[in-house]
Amino acid sequence: MLLIRRCEEQLAKSHQRGLVHGACHTYVGQEAIAVGVCAHLRREDVVFSTHRGHGHALAKGVPPVQLIAELYGRAAGCSHGRGGSMHLFAPEVGMMGTSGIVGPCILQAAGAGYSFRLLKRNNVAVAFFGDGAVNNAAFHEGLNLAAIWKLPVLFVCENNQFATEVPFAYAAGNPSVASRGAAYGIPGVELDGNDVLAIRAAAGEAVARARAGGGPTLFECKTYRTRPHAEGMGDYTYRTREDVESWKAKCPIDRLRQVARGLATEAIDAEVQREVEAAQCEAEVSAWPESHTATDHIYATPRKPAPAPSADQGRDITYSQATLEALTWEMATNPGIFVLGEGIGVRGGNFKTTAGLFEKHGAERLRDTPIAERGFVGLGCGAAMTGTRPVIDFMFADFVLDGVGEIVNQIAKMQYMSSGRLKMPILLRGCIGIGHSAATHHSGNYYPMFAQFPGLRVVVPSTPYDAKGLLHHALRCDDPVMFLEPRELLSLTGLVPEAPYEIPFGVAQVVSTGTDVTVVAVGRMVRKALDAVADLGREGISVELIDPRTVAPLDVETIGASVAKTGRLLIVDEAFALYGIGAEIAAQIADRFFDELDAPIRRLNGLHTPTPYSPPLEAAVVPDTDAVTKAIRDLLAE
Repeated sequence: MLLIRRCEEQLAKSHQRGLVHGACHTYVGQEAIAVGVCAHLRREDVVFSTHRGHGHALAKGVPPVQLIAELYGRAAGCSHGRGGSMHLFAPEVGMMGTSGIVGPCILQAAGAGYSFRLLKRNNVAVAFFGDGAVNNAAFHEGLNLAAIWKLPVLFVCENNQFATEVPFAYAAGNPSVASRGAAYGIPGVELDGNDVLAIRAAAGEAVARARAGGGPTLFECKTYRTRPHAEGMGDYTYRTREDVESWKAKCPIDRLRQVARGLATEAIDAEVQREVEAAQCEAEVSAWPESHTATDHIYATPRKPAPAPSADQGRDITYSQATLEALTWEMATNPGIFVLGEGIGVRGGNFKTTAGLFEKHGAERLRDTPIAERGFVGLGCGAAMTGTRPVIDFMFADFVLDGVGEIVNQIAKMQYMSSGRLKMPILLRGCIGIGHSAATHHSGNYYPMFAQFPGLRVVVPSTPYDAKGLLHHALRCDDPVMFLEPRELLSLTGLVPEAPYEIPFGVAQVVSTGTDVTVVAVGRMVRKALDAVADLGREGISVELIDPRTVAPLDVETIGASVAKTGRLLIVDEAFALYGIGAEIAAQIADRFFDELDAPIRRLNGLHTPTPYSPPLEAAVVPDTDAVTKAIRDLLAE
C-alpha cells in the first residue's frame, strides 16, 4: 500500500512539473482494495482494470519504474509510451490492460474466465471498476454471462462515491452495488474498502470459490479517492473539503499501522521511498520512443499461406456449405476455437452457420448467448487476449452495432496498445445486404465503417470458393476479422475444393479480363456486374471485372494495373456512396494512377436511405444489372 501511495504522490508532483503529458488519475485512498485482492493472485491470474488503474498495476507486479515511465511517455513504460495513465499493459505479469472507457474490463474479465474454463486452466480473472460502471450495460451483461456460465471471475467495484463528478447516490436507483449480485444469482459482498485485512479475507474466499468452479463473486468496496478525479481538475464544486478531510482520517495505510504496532514501519517507509525515488530518476532520464515505431503492432505479422488450389478442382456446393466446411475443419484441429451467438448451438444458427457442430463439440464450444451483443463481443475480446480463438456469430450486421464500442475501442486497438504482446485472434461474422424484405434493421452494409479503423481486417466474399478460403485464413491469423457475408449470396453455388486452403487478405480477384473498362464490384454486386459483363460482351465491349474480396486491406495495386490497361474505372457497391469504399478506391486510384485515366472515375451505389420494406421500394434502392450496364455504357461514352 505504501508503494502505491508513494508512487501516486510522486506522479502528482511530476504532473505539476509537466513530466506527465496527459491525464493522471491517482489511486490515493483506495490502496487497500488492490492490495487485498491481488494478494491471492498468481502470476498466471489476470487483472483487467479501469482508467484509475495505477494501484492495480503495482499490486499485480508492474515495477514502479515502468509505471512512472509510462506516464512520462517513455519507451521504458509498461505500454512503451502508448498508453499513459489510462492504458497500462503488462501481460507478462497478468496485467491485461486498463481502459479509458467505462465497463469493458468487466466483459474482458468474463472472457478470460471463459478461456480458463475452455482450456482447463485453474486460473482466475479479476475486473476492477468504479461505481460509475455499475450503471453501464457492460455491468449487467458481463455479470449475467459470468453467472449463467459459472466463470471464474471476481468483479470488484471500488465505490469511491463519485463517477468523475456525479455522485453515486444520485446516479443509482439501487445504491447498494453488493445487493445487485442477487439479481444474477451470485454472491454480493459489501466491504469496508479501507480495511485491507477484511478485503484480503473476503478475496481469499472468493478466489478459492472461483478456482473450485463455484463461479463469480461481486465485491462492493466502499472507499473514497482523496485526490481529484484527475490531477489539475477542480475538486470542490461537487464535494466539500470537510468530506475529503474526514475520509483522509480513514486512510487505509494509517489504519493498518494501528494494527501493526511494534513492527518497524519506519524502515518500510524508508525502503519504499528509496525505491520510488530511484524509479522516478530512472524514468525521467529514460529514452523516448522512436518516432518510426508509431505505426508498429497495428496488425499481427501476416501469414503467408501456400497458394490456394484452383476452383475447378472442387465440387459444386453453396456459399453457406463452404463456410461451414471451413469452420468444421478448423474447430476439429484447434480446440481453442469456440462460437458465441444466439441460436448457434443445437439449432445450428439462423443461417446454418454452425449446423451439426453442437453434436460434435458440445455447449462449451458452441455457446448460445442471451441477446447481449455488447456483452458477448466484449467477452470475446477478453477470451482472445487470454489464449482462445472466439468466433462471434452476430447473425445480422445491424445487431453487432450494439457492440461497436467493444470492436472499435477495444478489439481493434488491443495489439497496438499492448505493443504486440497481446494478439487478437477473434472472428466476428454476420450477414449484410438488402433483400428478402428484411427492412432497415436487418439489411445494413457496414463494411465502409469498419474498414476505416486501424487494427481490423474486413472481408466481404462474393463466391463460395472465396468464402471458404478467406474463412480458413481468418481462423488462422492473429488479427481481428470482420467477416461480412452478403445474405443474398448464401445459397449461391460454385466449385469449391474439399481440402482446406487459405486465401490471404488484400489480394483481389480478377473475375474477368478485358480491355475497354475496369469495373470494381463489392459483395453481391459482383454477381450483378458479371451479368452486365456477359450482356456487353455479346456486343463486343470488353470489361475487366475485379472483386477486392477484402476491403481492409484493399488491393489497390491490382485495380491500378487494370486501370493502366483500360483507362476507365467504374466502382459498383451496394453500400452508400457518401464516405464509402468507392470513394476510397477512387481517391487512391486518382492519387496513384491519375495519368492512366482516360475518363473520370465513376461510382454506382445504393441510394443514401434507410432500407424500406416493400419489394418495389427495396428494389429501387439497390443497383441492378441494367443499372450496371447503363453505367458502363455511360462511362465508355465519355
